[in-house]
Amino acid sequence: MFSLYGKRRKPDAETLRGIDTLVYDVQDIGCRYYTYISTLGNVLEAAAEHKIKVVVLDRPNPIGGVAVDGPLADPGRESFVAYHALPIRHGMTVGELAKLFIAERKLAVDLDVVKCDGWRRGDLFDRTNLTWVNPSPNMRGLTAALLYPGIGLLETTNISVGRGTERPFEWIGAPWLDGPKLAATLNATGLPGVRFVPVNLTPTASVHAKKACGGVNIIVDDWAKFDPLKTGLTVAVALRDLFPEQWETKNYDRLLVHRATYDAFKAGKSVADLMRPWAADLRSFRERRKPFLLYPE
Repeated sequence: MFSLYGKRRKPDAETLRGIDTLVYDVQDIGCRYYTYISTLGNVLEAAAEHKIKVVVLDRPNPIGGVAVDGPLADPGRESFVAYHALPIRHGMTVGELAKLFIAERKLAVDLDVVKCDGWRRGDLFDRTNLTWVNPSPNMRGLTAALLYPGIGLLETTNISVGRGTERPFEWIGAPWLDGPKLAATLNATGLPGVRFVPVNLTPTASVHAKKACGGVNIIVDDWAKFDPLKTGLTVAVALRDLFPEQWETKNYDRLLVHRATYDAFKAGKSVADLMRPWAADLRSFRERRKPFLLYPE
């Protein structure tokens, strides 16, 4: 076994010796900076370089294949958390992304995608009747997966996003955070499909490990109405406005990878102002992805 999540992120000649077909069988969660799709891209690049066939065993996108949202990563800022010019919520399966990567990066790869049986783009994971298996230790259910495109953006800052608690990505907190004040502010926004409840926790790991933290539980009570990016930005704006001295935002752009949005956020703009400039790029992306879609709505 060779890990692709350490010093080596791309298969090399040593790891590919004697292999004629490489099979990719990994459950993604539908978010640009969840790095399994970056590994997919690296695998495809290696396959092109070493003339190896790739078979992708496709999986459903657990947060659906219709909605796309968030800014596209800035050109020239590609990295392991931004492999390609995708919005944060890309609405594609790994099989579809493999086809898009090969076409747009002009990779000479013999690709075979084994499609999912019966999945439709509008289906979230609960509609598949498949058993949830954690794709990574802190991705423990559909609610966490739905929250991740918005709440995950916070984990490059001095906020705990629940790692080291029983509610990763379903709780945020910090020693300086006033949970009742944040919950009241967020509930007053009327965000659809989600509620916020003050809860104090002490994470056992990661940010603020072993420190008592004020915070809020994030309860998604209507998956169909819930908007991950709008919710995540609303939380970020509330943190910015309520705790300007305590919340450190210098790394908030690390997963956002969109300087214009970050600059507008730092300038005190509203959530609507932050999201408005994405519209044209999202329309363009919907057209770009059309030739590679494998499933009906």
